[in-house]
Amino acid sequence: MSVLAGPFAIAAALLAIGGGLKALRPRDTAQALTAVGLRVPRVLSARLLVRVGGGVEVVIGIGALVTGGPAFAALVAVSYFAFAGFVVVALRSGKPISSCGCFGKVDTPPSPVHVAIDLAAAGIAVAAAIVGDVALPDVLAEQPLLGLPFAFLLAVGLLLVFLAFTALPKTMAAVREVAA
Repeated sequence: MSVLAGPFAIAAALLAIGGGLKALRPRDTAQALTAVGLRVPRVLSARLLVRVGGGVEVVIGIGALVTGGPAFAALVAVSYFAFAGFVVVALRSGKPISSCGCFGKVDTPPSPVHVAIDLAAAGIAVAAAIVGDVALPDVLAEQPLLGLPFAFLLAVGLLLVFLAFTALPKTMAAVREVAA
């Protein structure tokens, strides 16, 4: 088992969860995409595009968790590199975007923290694609106590990364406001 198993599982699971939430509630993501100038063909709507993209993220995330294969790991990496690129574009646009819509309705303002986490997740996925041995069923099978401690740490890691995406940028903004 690779030491990348935990971080990769967090990245893949977060991709699947975020994709599912975007597919269910595409409005904020669609608004963020149009705010930075994305043009959608008339036959599509931005919301439909987000729903389809969210569905693809779910498939990639679950596929990566279940198989741990290099193709799915590479797709996870591409996804996070794309997210980082979008957040950089959103930050540079100067447009008031209150949420990038990464988790559907949940308010996730674009921030440098967001870019850093996306790039870290992409790097982990690239390493997992090279090293392999990160399929969640295999990892859990090798763990003591039926993998429950690993699953617990996975849940804690997911929560911490989610809070870093959602609460940390708001907290940092509030601290800057108070300091000013």
